[in-house]
Amino acid sequence: MSFFKSLFGGDKAPTPRSIRHPRELMKGDIISLDNDFGLPAQLRGQSLEVVAINTYEFERSQETEWQLKGPSGAPVFLSLVEGDETWLHFCTKITRAEVDEVFGLDAFADVFEEDCQLALTTQSEPVQLSQWLGQHYHRVSFALFGYFHREDYRNLRPPQDAHGATGEPFEFYFLEDENEKYSVTVEVSEGGDTEVSVGFYAPLSLIREYWPGKSA
Repeated sequence: MSFFKSLFGGDKAPTPRSIRHPRELMKGDIISLDNDFGLPAQLRGQSLEVVAINTYEFERSQETEWQLKGPSGAPVFLSLVEGDETWLHFCTKITRAEVDEVFGLDAFADVFEEDCQLALTTQSEPVQLSQWLGQHYHRVSFALFGYFHREDYRNLRPPQDAHGATGEPFEFYFLEDENEKYSVTVEVSEGGDTEVSVGFYAPLSLIREYWPGKSA
């Protein structure tokens, strides 16, 4: 039987997987970015591998996050903003010391004050954050409750069992600059740990090539 299968093409090699859009990215895939001088040095002309896929779950929506790793080894996070057009949203996490240097801790504390007319201004741009920062930020989202899942739940509903793996609860704060090009994201866990990310939006054309992972 195996002779006839091989003779008449019974065992065909699987069709190579192709990627046409970032929403199709899987763990192990690689994207190559444009060599655009408007990009941060960590991204300019670089190839980045998808090392993890996470899910942010909110009351009425969920968002996929691709964790990327480039030559420097520092993580970069990618999500998609869907609307009339689809935009890439790249983020990098910053430390408490960097928050203080960039914004000042006292000024940044206003992010958590609901009644405050927040106007967060960049005071300094460290070399490592060059082209990651806008100038003036305003608040878009305040204390949204959600769950963070270290799993890929695209086209699936995350676990809802209170006694199961429902994800890590957190509060979400989001700011944009006046040109809606740059962002600041703040996530506060149930235990009070706070993560701050700065990011920017870019067109899909920033990704020049897609390379399916070896396991694809």
